[in-house]
Amino acid sequence: MASFWKTMTKICLLLEEEEEEQEQEDQFDVKISVTDPEKIGDGMNAYVVYRVTTQTNLLMFKSKHFTVKRRFSDFLGLYEKLSEKHSQNGFIIAPPPEKSLIGMTKVKVGKEDSSSAEFLERRRAALERYLQRIVSHPTLLQDPDVRDFLEKDELPRAVSTQALSGAGLLKMFNRATDAVNKMTIKMNESDAWFEDKFQEVECEEQHLRKLHTVVETLVNHRKELALNTALFAKSLAMLGSSEDNTALSRALSQLAEVEEKIEQLHQEQANSDFFLLAELLADYIRMLSAVRGVFDQRMKTWQRWQDAQAILQKKRENEARLLWANKPDKLQQAKDEITEWESRVTQYERDFERISVTVRKEVTRFEKEKSKDFKSHIVKYLETLLNSQHKLVKYWEAFLPEAKVIS
Repeated sequence: MASFWKTMTKICLLLEEEEEEQEQEDQFDVKISVTDPEKIGDGMNAYVVYRVTTQTNLLMFKSKHFTVKRRFSDFLGLYEKLSEKHSQNGFIIAPPPEKSLIGMTKVKVGKEDSSSAEFLERRRAALERYLQRIVSHPTLLQDPDVRDFLEKDELPRAVSTQALSGAGLLKMFNRATDAVNKMTIKMNESDAWFEDKFQEVECEEQHLRKLHTVVETLVNHRKELALNTALFAKSLAMLGSSEDNTALSRALSQLAEVEEKIEQLHQEQANSDFFLLAELLADYIRMLSAVRGVFDQRMKTWQRWQDAQAILQKKRENEARLLWANKPDKLQQAKDEITEWESRVTQYERDFERISVTVRKEVTRFEKEKSKDFKSHIVKYLETLLNSQHKLVKYWEAFLPEAKVIS
């Protein structure tokens, strides 16, 4: 029976892969943008809404272009609903961006300044990436809660979302992982692919965390460099205005202007370091936690199957004892219980085979998307570096004649 279901699941997997390839040939589009963060209210009761715009040619939507406004808690509520329905089946649900109590408090009670604007832009971009990952998943896109989120004017207020993102979400994943590992430490893995892939995921997550720490240091260094360059430019301008030598005064003033332009370059590059690299790494650290979660769910499903087999064995032993003790009055009940648990064991085995197929597909799909995403972001990042260096060379080449005429 087990070999039969394994064969059937493999056949189903091949058929589903062919269907996915056919769907990819059709190439339908769903474009999501999150824009215009708007503060509503004042004080600690204030909140921010975002404009979510969808463009699509899918017939399951009411129109090809529509816009709704959503709060941050609505995004968390969507994640909660999708996780409840799909995580147990082995689907990777993209986690939402992190909460930030400090950042949001500044927005609520503080005046509009650069730090608040930066926080809102960071969150806006993260929410946009989050939705793009959701709608790019063929199963999640079909979910009615996703369609309601994108189309419905008003949503029920999301509650109990305190631990659904940031450190709370990672702690939840880690607690689940620890619990499952303790429970299934003696699992006899029949497919080495799962064991090897899980080790790869854990190792990659550790490396990304280290790299993310280094990139954050780079961002802070670049911001400090921009700040110090701006101070240097001001000092040069003051020195040039007080210099009696006309040529030297003009050269110092020109140098101050060059340093001001370089300060802007450093600031722009710091933004590229952050949005193209640091945020990419932060996203995939959370994604890898979600990947670990589907492996954990598979182990839970396996454990349920093993527990059912153990109970079935006890039921059969109990039947044998009743036969030996010649107790026909209890024998029929024992047989009924055996039949029930045989059905459960068969169902749980099917569940395990099904989730194994799903997890393999999900991880393979995730790796393809990750490679494409990293390639795109790194190419953009290198282009910003090259563009910055080209501008820097032009600035110094333009200034060089001014330096040479100093007498």
